[in-house]
Amino acid sequence: MYVSYNWLNEYVDLTGVTPQELAEKITKAGIEVEHVTFLGEGIRDVVVGYVESCDRHPNADKLNVCQVNIGAEENVQIICGAPNVAAGQKVVVAKVGAVLPGNFKIKKAKLRGEVSQGMICSLQELGIEDKFVPKEFAHGIYVLEEEAEVGADALPYLNLNDYVLELDILPNSAHCLNMIGVAYEVASILDRDICLPKPELHESRVEAASKVSIEVADQDKVPFYGARIVEGIKVGPSPRWLQQRLMAAGVRPISNIVDISNFVMLEYGQPLHTFDFDAFGSDRVLVRQAEEGEKLTTLDDTERTLTSEDLVITNGEKAVAIAGVMGGADSEVSDTTQTVLLESAIFDSLSIRRTSTRLGLRTDASSRYEKGIDRNRAADAAARAAELMEQLAGATVLKGIVHEGAVEVPPSTIDMPWQKINHVLGTQLLEEEILSVFRRLRFGAKIEGDTLHVAVPTRRPDVTIPEDLVEEVGRTYGYDHVPATLPEGSSTTGQLTDYQLKRRKVQRLMEGAGLYQTVTYSLTTEEKAHLISSIDEQKHTPVRLAMPMSEERAVLRVGLIPELLEVVRYHLNRQMPNIKVFEMGRVFHADEETLTDLPEEKEHLVGALTGTREDSGWYSKQQAIDFFTVKGIIERLFDAFDLTERVSYEAADREGMHPGRTANVLLDHVVVGFLGQIHPTLQNELDLKETYVFELDIETILNAENEALSYTLLPRYPAMTRDIALVVDEAITSGQLVQVIKSTGAPLLKEVKLFDIYRGESLGEGKKSMAYALKYLDPEKTLTDKEVEKVHQKVLEACETQLGAVLRG
Repeated sequence: MYVSYNWLNEYVDLTGVTPQELAEKITKAGIEVEHVTFLGEGIRDVVVGYVESCDRHPNADKLNVCQVNIGAEENVQIICGAPNVAAGQKVVVAKVGAVLPGNFKIKKAKLRGEVSQGMICSLQELGIEDKFVPKEFAHGIYVLEEEAEVGADALPYLNLNDYVLELDILPNSAHCLNMIGVAYEVASILDRDICLPKPELHESRVEAASKVSIEVADQDKVPFYGARIVEGIKVGPSPRWLQQRLMAAGVRPISNIVDISNFVMLEYGQPLHTFDFDAFGSDRVLVRQAEEGEKLTTLDDTERTLTSEDLVITNGEKAVAIAGVMGGADSEVSDTTQTVLLESAIFDSLSIRRTSTRLGLRTDASSRYEKGIDRNRAADAAARAAELMEQLAGATVLKGIVHEGAVEVPPSTIDMPWQKINHVLGTQLLEEEILSVFRRLRFGAKIEGDTLHVAVPTRRPDVTIPEDLVEEVGRTYGYDHVPATLPEGSSTTGQLTDYQLKRRKVQRLMEGAGLYQTVTYSLTTEEKAHLISSIDEQKHTPVRLAMPMSEERAVLRVGLIPELLEVVRYHLNRQMPNIKVFEMGRVFHADEETLTDLPEEKEHLVGALTGTREDSGWYSKQQAIDFFTVKGIIERLFDAFDLTERVSYEAADREGMHPGRTANVLLDHVVVGFLGQIHPTLQNELDLKETYVFELDIETILNAENEALSYTLLPRYPAMTRDIALVVDEAITSGQLVQVIKSTGAPLLKEVKLFDIYRGESLGEGKKSMAYALKYLDPEKTLTDKEVEKVHQKVLEACETQLGAVLRG
């Protein structure tokens, strides 16, 4: 909601309160003011000018040489190319040295040989957006009204000396979706009087009821429907003051009749609709449910197909408007309209919301009906609009308003113990102070004994229960005045759980390894969900949303890698070749049998890397990211949680992964994740480079119980090393060899490290050589060559017996 400070000042005296101070007070009262904008920001030395003469430029067909009086001793000559400039106009002139929005400075210039000492301005050049400029000035300069004083500052005549407060209106503050509602709010905040408009009509003797009749088929959904008849209308532009009020509120002026209905909606919060009565096609208004499949072309020239849940306004036969949403094109007010049927009604908010949502047609009217409007303001709003039509369009207003339903309803009442306010707020307000708050709010209130009786006006449909009254007292009294107290009773110190501490440690480890954290959508498509196999290699059926916003976000993810690959592709497409990202997020696995229970949620850690390990420079060579880069990150993670000895790796063939560069990660011989390269075919489909990923069941890993820490003394005696190169079949993995070597060489064997792999014709087909460095150590004494050789020989024999390994000669 855009609130004009100047307009608001007509209802509440804002003397001594700056726009910024007012914004702060409104925000403290519970309605956030997002921005305060000065409409004349960046404008300087712009004055009212009078065009004394306007002649064709001697050297240009589309330019005019204007002699302009700007209140100085001599007229100034200005070259102007606007098609609507003419002698006798009062215009907006930016003098030499003036500044316009965008820091555009006006200088003395020569155009086709003629001197120009300033600029005659259009509204666009003064910073007003095209969409808000009245159509008569859309392609030319802006012409001021006669009363503008030559030489005076032009900003007040354009309402550019105004401030606009942008209010963030939530459903519980819908009463401020209009100027009168804001005026009530500001008057209560400042504790000042409020001056509201009182329509004064000069009705003709002809009864409106003689021209039209009203029938409402469903009064539960339409508790009030009123109509006025206004004749003798002359459609034309609105006066400048009305245009400026609308532009400040973010509405484009159209014509006096349309502008009046928009103005009254902004002022009263009551949506109105004007029908061209001659094109209406009947003297009967019937409000009913639409027929299934009934069609109507709305004001935006779009044919709408309606359902039986939609409310429509009809002429007794066919629909002419969608109630509370948008009128029909057939009865639209045009330049030739002479008689208007003015509608002011109350429609069911739920019905309007359903229709608006289904049609994808959200209008200013529908948004107000959805949030709730003042039930008792409908007839007054119609009278206000009729009054303005009489004043600004030369119209005659027929006597009375034809209506169905009560014009006014009594205020609702709420009874509650008045001390509950102090109990909830923690205050010690006296009875008089509480009653003073309700007086400022213009609520009828009295206290009898221990009971507070409050009559809530219909303009506040958000106040329905005692707790709402407590809130009203709290925000009006001022939350910053509520005393601060410490909680009573026992409490515990806030701290992170053991799992949360470990989780943060994982994040720091990933960041320390050079990976950037990402957050991706939990929703995806069923196709993407199955691009990569899950950790347990089962094809989980994704949980589908009942009402997805789009097919791109229709099911819950069962793994994190597909969404992370989208992140990689996004950055590659923006010429960022080296990408290292990770995410910790939840996956959702449904009950495969019923698919009705809530899915099981587990937290996973995933990473995706492509490109090079680090940027190249004179001091280093580029090294491409490979399988062992990713494996190193995972090993670093397990080492940080003292799980390295319990982790093993085994070759794996997984869907969506490279068959020769993928491995499962096992913790205590149970698969808890995998790592490897994305399958080349999938890489090509996703337009990726060589990309390596990992996915771990981090929840299981972090919840794994560690054995008690044990410490060993630093070795006092020297260690002895032996190197062996074993020729084995290609199918034999290093992990198998290491396991046999360690188990056989214990307890003297302390370390086994692979340092070379060789393949060649000399070894034979299907063979490879794997070389290891073995370290032997006895913490109690110095080992002899004989002792080491004895254990070393056992190791060689075990490798030969169990795995068919042969010592390479």
